[in-house]
Amino acid sequence: MADQTTNAWPANAGPADLISPARKRAGFALMAAATLGLLAVIAFEILYKNEITTLGFETWRPIVYAYVLWGVALGIGQVLTRGEDGQRALFLLPALLFTIAMVIFPTLFGFYIAQTDWNLSSFSGRKFNGLDNFWQMLADPYYRNALFNMVLYVLAVLVEYVIAFGLALLLNAQIRARKFFRVVFLMPLMLSPVAVSWMIGKSLMEYRFGPAATLARHLGWENPAFFSNPITARISIMVLDAWTFIPFMMIMLLAGLQAMSRDVLEAARVDGATPWQTFWQVTFPLMLPVSVTAVILRIIFKLKLADIIITVTSGGPGGATDSVSSFIYREYRDRSNVGYGTMLAMAYLVIIVVFVTWLLKFANRFVRNVN
Repeated sequence: MADQTTNAWPANAGPADLISPARKRAGFALMAAATLGLLAVIAFEILYKNEITTLGFETWRPIVYAYVLWGVALGIGQVLTRGEDGQRALFLLPALLFTIAMVIFPTLFGFYIAQTDWNLSSFSGRKFNGLDNFWQMLADPYYRNALFNMVLYVLAVLVEYVIAFGLALLLNAQIRARKFFRVVFLMPLMLSPVAVSWMIGKSLMEYRFGPAATLARHLGWENPAFFSNPITARISIMVLDAWTFIPFMMIMLLAGLQAMSRDVLEAARVDGATPWQTFWQVTFPLMLPVSVTAVILRIIFKLKLADIIITVTSGGPGGATDSVSSFIYREYRDRSNVGYGTMLAMAYLVIIVVFVTWLLKFANRFVRNVN
């Protein structure tokens, strides 16, 4: 009886198990060599910039070449080490490389720039200064004022939510010209915030000839300068921003109301619930997930508030209306202080990441407890 040869591979072997060890070693060696080569080029670019220039390369060009070669080697290495799984991973590789090039690298480079003394109006160029910009930021009263203003602007979202919910309930009711009012209320969202700033902040609220200022004089306000006093200036900025973005929350809440089952509301009415009881005990709890989503998205948009402030007040009077974004913008534009401005931006990025992460956890816990 002839000897039967047995299969050396296990019966339940996957695609990666069918790859020879030599092929895996070659794939890992290729990816390791490409990674070391990329790191070597980056180090050489940083330490010997003048030598790179004399070789005929422009700034960052050797790193771009090395990065492209590293991406190709990474793809080949994935196929060699993982087989069919590596081929499927090739479809995700372009997105990964794009994220590294456009998100991760600029962020890391930003942290480096934040530790330099770099003013575009200076002839000395960029100099590493460690944590000097960080200590300057902690002692900067204007930056602390901008952070305080952001707290006020974010808290104003709660008022905007109440107004947006009221408008959504109104537009969800059976009223005449309902479609017309929906289009009218959505018009501010269709406009650019810069256009809103010029039409309302620079024209209607102009303290000499603006219609709003003229009406305020007739009502007894002697000097209706909306943007000359810190308190009225902050309120005016909040009103302009709210007028622009309340329709955004309104349309989300309106979609939630229209998706709500009518049977639940009818059951509440049959049980004798008043309109207020129906809203507070039925409509509001059912709308809570949509409400939380609308508020969180609005807060994220609010954290980027800058265009209205830059156009209308430029942060004035005396920085009273500055948001963090507008303050950083003026630090770049007016003072050309790239190093310090980048430190402000990086610190604000960390604050936003921590705050939004906490906000999402709090919102999930809140919705879960209510439900």
